[in-house]
Amino acid sequence: MSSVHPESLLAEVAALPSLPGVYRYFDAEDQVLYVGKARNLKKRVSSYFQKDHGGTRIGHMVSKIRRMQTTVVRSEAEALLLENNLIKTLSPKFNILFRDDKSYPYLKVSGTGSARSNSKPLKAAENETVKPDDYSRIAYYRGGVEKKHRYFGPYPSAWAVKETIQLLQKVFRLRTCEDTVFANRTRPCLLYQIKRCSGPCVGMVSVDQYAQDVAQAEAFLKGETQAVLKAMEARMMAHSDQLEFELAAEVRNQMTALSRVLHQQSVDNVTETDVDILAVKVQGGRACVNLAMVRGGRHLGDRPYFPSHVEDGHAIGGTALEDDAEVAVQSLEVKVLEAFIAQHYLSIPVPAVLITSEKINAKVIDAITSQSSIKVSAVHNPREQRRSWLEMAEKNAAIQLARLLAEEGSQQARTRALVEALDLAPDDIDALRMECFDISHTSGEATQASCVVFQNHKMQNSEYRRYKIEGITPGDDYAAMRQVLLRRYGKVAEAMQSGEANHKVRMPDVVLIDGGKGQVSMAKEVFESLGLDLALIVGVEKGEGRKVGLEELVFADGREKVYLGKDSAALMLVAQVRDEAHRFAITGMRAQRAKVRVGGGRLEEIAGIGPRKRAKLLQRFGGVRGVEDASVADLMSVDGISKELAEIIYQALH
Repeated sequence: MSSVHPESLLAEVAALPSLPGVYRYFDAEDQVLYVGKARNLKKRVSSYFQKDHGGTRIGHMVSKIRRMQTTVVRSEAEALLLENNLIKTLSPKFNILFRDDKSYPYLKVSGTGSARSNSKPLKAAENETVKPDDYSRIAYYRGGVEKKHRYFGPYPSAWAVKETIQLLQKVFRLRTCEDTVFANRTRPCLLYQIKRCSGPCVGMVSVDQYAQDVAQAEAFLKGETQAVLKAMEARMMAHSDQLEFELAAEVRNQMTALSRVLHQQSVDNVTETDVDILAVKVQGGRACVNLAMVRGGRHLGDRPYFPSHVEDGHAIGGTALEDDAEVAVQSLEVKVLEAFIAQHYLSIPVPAVLITSEKINAKVIDAITSQSSIKVSAVHNPREQRRSWLEMAEKNAAIQLARLLAEEGSQQARTRALVEALDLAPDDIDALRMECFDISHTSGEATQASCVVFQNHKMQNSEYRRYKIEGITPGDDYAAMRQVLLRRYGKVAEAMQSGEANHKVRMPDVVLIDGGKGQVSMAKEVFESLGLDLALIVGVEKGEGRKVGLEELVFADGREKVYLGKDSAALMLVAQVRDEAHRFAITGMRAQRAKVRVGGGRLEEIAGIGPRKRAKLLQRFGGVRGVEDASVADLMSVDGISKELAEIIYQALH
């Protein structure tokens, strides 16, 4: 095995220290193959090069190693944290890798909610003294945090946050309106009428009373439900003693609503407040980790995660800090779950209790504890309520994995059908790459081109690109297509001709054009000028009456049109990619158009420019920016614009 590796690499391996650390392997193209950790770097890394791994996955990986980097750390826990930070950053090909598709949502309680010495409600006539900052607002939130606000979560889904907000509205009647709306109210809104808000915007509740409601809502979110109920009961009795029976009845109704929620959640006797339940299911070479969240004693729902490189990661190394012999007998389920815990909680706050479907190595939990401010414990065989939570999570993991396998099987069948229909011969059908282009504009305004990418049997959202089209006659789709193809493949063609092309700079297997003969002819001209293979170009021509399912494929290399058939799996894939390109283009165009039209009001402010002339100017020059760049002579070329008016427009915009 060592004969295929550079002498410098083997010498570096021999000189490694017998200390804990992290190692990275690179291939001939300097791509990261694998990130691993070891309590003894010299012993662990040497084992890769001294043993004969044969034709196994680990042997395949080792044969590609051309370079190595190592980092010595102080402890095994540091090695685990550094390893998973590098895995998330570098996305190695042979590690079990979890990707966060999006950030978690939070519930935000804004403002300081400072109390006043006067606890009487402000009257409607005193609205000028009502300030939004005096009355905290609850809202759905994603993004960075600010110290002046309080955040609760994370929640597994937007639905869970919004359901919690509705609950807080019913029980504590807290406001959800924007500060600008709050500051300009002159009478209570509908939420006040249906008893979902206490009407702080028009002084229907004192600052002190509202602050108490906010404090109780926050205590409820923290899981202090019994304390909240006792405080509400004390308030109810105090109102009753003072013969304020209407106020006492309102507090009683709040208690009833809160008790009903607690009963529905079945957690009124549960002592813990924040718990994560983690269940793993492995089948058919894929895995699913289902994460269920309990926050403030309430079960908020769950969220599935599907790691990549499961089989490679299992064959090559584990995630726990163990000796090689122990790693070998560790189950795939345990490795996947430990990889999730190590990677997920690097960026997400970890609760004090983790309930897991598999027994996790204590060193993984210790490493997570070392980077957090709380002591984390893991429970493998829970009882009572915890057991029901875990069983629910395990069931959901199995359901989500079965759904994924069914979808992937269907998508792979579509990819194979397209390969056969187009007579393609990719080295690896899983790596088949298709790029699709579409042009979008509104009467020539805000023209944008989109490029979406299909690979590994799914759309690759992170590789989507939008191109702002400039310097063409507004509405000229052919010129727009020429521009985007030149910008997309010009540098690729140069790299291929100079022999510098690699896996990062290469042509796709299919270039899909949303259009018929005209667009394909334009693509053909571009490819001929760049010296690229015309066989890559495939146009999607709409059928008779533009009916879905009647599309035909048009080729640039002289092949006859192909009609795949209404129920063809290949046509379903083509339509899926084409529709995604159209969606991506039109959303970008609308955003760009809205941005341009924000400045469009400057034209309306010019005397003599009405809606019709404004529309003609925007259409002629492709937006306000184009009008600004136009000379007086250019402006005069627009129908209805005289020399005098053109000079007025030019002066107004400059």
